[in-house]
Amino acid sequence: MGHASSQAAGAEHSAAKPLSMLVAAVGVVYGDIGTSPLYTLKEVFSGAYGVPVNHDGVLGILSLIFWSLIWVVSIKYMMFVLRADNQGEGGIMALTALARRAAGGRARLRSFLVVCGLIGAALFYGDSMITPAISVLSAIEGLELAFDGIDHWVVPLSLVVLVALFLIQRHGTARIGILFGPIMVTWFLVLGALGVYGIIQHPEVLQAVNPAWAVRFFVVHPGMGVAILGAVVLALTGAEALYADMGHFGRKPIARAWFILVLPGLMLNYFGQGALLLGDPEAARNPFYLLAPSWALIPLVGLSTLATVIASQAVISGAFSLTRQAIQLGYIPRMYIQHTSSAEQGQIYIGAVNWSLMVGVVLLVLGFESSGALASAYGVAVTGTMLMTTILVSAVILLLWKWPPLLAVPLLFGFLLVDGLYFAANVPKIIQGGAFPVIAGIALFVLMTTWKRGKQILVERLDEGALPLPIFISSIRVQPPHRVQGTAVFLTARSDAVPHALLHNLLHNQVLHEQVVLLTVVYEDIPRVPPQRRFEVDAYGEGFFRVILHFGFTDEPDVPQALKLCHLDDLDFSPMRTTYFLSRETIIASKLEGMARWRELLFAFLLKNANGNLRFFNLPLNRVIELGTQVEM
Repeated sequence: MGHASSQAAGAEHSAAKPLSMLVAAVGVVYGDIGTSPLYTLKEVFSGAYGVPVNHDGVLGILSLIFWSLIWVVSIKYMMFVLRADNQGEGGIMALTALARRAAGGRARLRSFLVVCGLIGAALFYGDSMITPAISVLSAIEGLELAFDGIDHWVVPLSLVVLVALFLIQRHGTARIGILFGPIMVTWFLVLGALGVYGIIQHPEVLQAVNPAWAVRFFVVHPGMGVAILGAVVLALTGAEALYADMGHFGRKPIARAWFILVLPGLMLNYFGQGALLLGDPEAARNPFYLLAPSWALIPLVGLSTLATVIASQAVISGAFSLTRQAIQLGYIPRMYIQHTSSAEQGQIYIGAVNWSLMVGVVLLVLGFESSGALASAYGVAVTGTMLMTTILVSAVILLLWKWPPLLAVPLLFGFLLVDGLYFAANVPKIIQGGAFPVIAGIALFVLMTTWKRGKQILVERLDEGALPLPIFISSIRVQPPHRVQGTAVFLTARSDAVPHALLHNLLHNQVLHEQVVLLTVVYEDIPRVPPQRRFEVDAYGEGFFRVILHFGFTDEPDVPQALKLCHLDDLDFSPMRTTYFLSRETIIASKLEGMARWRELLFAFLLKNANGNLRFFNLPLNRVIELGTQVEM
């Protein structure tokens, strides 16, 4: 999850003290996985799995959780996945760009890896809806233990908290974000303290560190063994965030925070809950809250609610960040991106994503009504994304890093085997309610592939009638049209053909500007392009210039600002002398070979409602002329 709510970024991080970096990383990165103790053991023992709440059952489950966190998070993510950074950026889309580069000229492999990345990204959006719903519900359910007859207030209170969270997104989270780190540090310290409180009463629970208990659980319960992984995986939710947030903090602060604070806090709490269950099997109905002394229950509900709000904030911000990367890489239609901080580039707000997530979260809370019911749907999207990440990282390790196969293959097989088992254990949940994130993921996958393929076909259709640039310039020399002062910038995807907007303008207005710039914006498979590599300029004579602007998938595509870097005597990009000409295509679905008719109609709808070049490239409103053209798909 590429979470953009980072409270400090870039250069500021390098100068920051390690302790403040660690605290900031805890606040942004670990909210999701940090709130898992609220519902993991509750779901394992009081869910539909039938795990016996006895000595062997408790130790077996705790051993599975312990070694899952060690293998998946501590080894796979910390030691390997976090090293697969794309110029410091992480997350499924950044990794897809890296894997695509690793594939080189192998077209089929490139396509396969891109599809894996899109599946992972699509499933992430489904996860983005479930995480806030299950986290906040599980926190507020603690009130049921403190007050009798408050059960029917849990859903309304959860909705109030969640809707308020979505409503404040447009204002940014910079101010409240300062509190995220200290609150989450307090949360993990409280988790650890509660765990120690429980372990002291039944220290034999620490035997679960021995992996033999996990193996024994599988031997004694062969039928339940794999299925229970569907509940154990709840302890791993949020693992993707460790990688996605690397661009904001770097690998070291995230790793230090995990090993120094987060992992000890989580494991102490899980073992403390296990110790409670050894002494009182009836506590399985809510072992997290029942672990606390009665006087601490209300403060703990308050702290849990704050922690789950922070976890939800991180997921929402991650959806914004992932969406921007997908837009820049050409997989999602352009949307209006609002910057909520003048200091931090990563803090953004995308209205369409925010309101879509809010509707999904509200429907989930109203439909499932409890964290237990939601837990039965949770895990499909998470494990699917984790599996796709492992496939993409495997390509990077073998093809880009060129590790010896004898060393890499057994390790990667181990990662794929564990991820595959977790995914297989969660597949039955699709029938139990897990269809929601899967349907959302399928819909988004279809949308992304339709948009990408539609744009390719659109360029092909426009190319069919395109006039080669050299022929056009030759005709200008023979029959020069009337030239007017100033610079005309025509945005075009082709570098060797005349844009349709230029032909329309010349046909209808019978004039050309003194300087004509054919501008193409290219997005690279890297996060940021340095200013010195931002542009290429070629002069064709007769006042014609070809300019190519290069942006990374996290760069701000501000075209007027980028053009100021073009220091050429023959080109004048001063605001009052420059006019931007845009072409707006209207799609007409036809029987021409391309996509299925329903996909053509979907693409036409997406293109019509996409944010135009004018706002996306930050063009001046009073210096833009749009010319339309109809294209048969």
